[in-house]
Amino acid sequence: MRYLVLSDIHANLEALEAVLAEPVVATTSAVLVLGDMVGYGADPNAVIDRVRALRPTAIVRGNHDKVAASLASAEDFNDLARSAARWTADELTDENLEYLRLLPAGPTVVSDLIEICHGAPFDEDAYIVSDRHAARALKTASRPLCLFGHTHFPIAARLDPDEHFRLVGRGPKLAGPIPLEPGARYLINPGSVGQPRDGDRRASFAVVDSDPPSVDIRRVVYPVERAQAKIVAAGLPALLAKRLSIGQ
Repeated sequence: MRYLVLSDIHANLEALEAVLAEPVVATTSAVLVLGDMVGYGADPNAVIDRVRALRPTAIVRGNHDKVAASLASAEDFNDLARSAARWTADELTDENLEYLRLLPAGPTVVSDLIEICHGAPFDEDAYIVSDRHAARALKTASRPLCLFGHTHFPIAARLDPDEHFRLVGRGPKLAGPIPLEPGARYLINPGSVGQPRDGDRRASFAVVDSDPPSVDIRRVVYPVERAQAKIVAAGLPALLAKRLSIGQ
């Protein structure tokens, strides 16, 4: 089985369409979505409609999905995120609001190899931002490969059979297939489709092969300026458009 892995699209239709146009996508037979389809960007309905049309094999909700659907408060959001969440909630159709409300919390088991979550396998809203957090997630995960999002930052960590933790790679340099060795456990973030924060403005996604097991993190250029113009035209904070240029 070959999976397309999408995370943190954040209502950026231009980035999503660029990913889906990549030739490698045609070689995949299943789609995994790690949450946060909406928030920040100007196309929440179009992105949800596009994702729904992909018929994901597995999908989990993100924190922005929950807030937009009134399942969680925006009190922990910064001013930019809170403003975007309010705009998104007003913009969404009734059908898409209901779709967000019904999204499952992670973690979700996909196969004997894979489980997915938004934040962490021990807490759907937790941020994995340190080796300690990553090690805890690896020990909590129920499958050899745990795919997560939330931080918008590509990263791969490994726990060897002897419980030795090590970082495989992180950021823009984390590219190309990562072979998954028998007996080891892996925690991998494919990065953000719609709002990368590792200094690389290109959309980030992953392709997972189950035989032989590997994860290939990929980047693709998309028309950033078009996405920015939509954000400004929608009346969303201009800083949300500006940050797309620098991948932060």
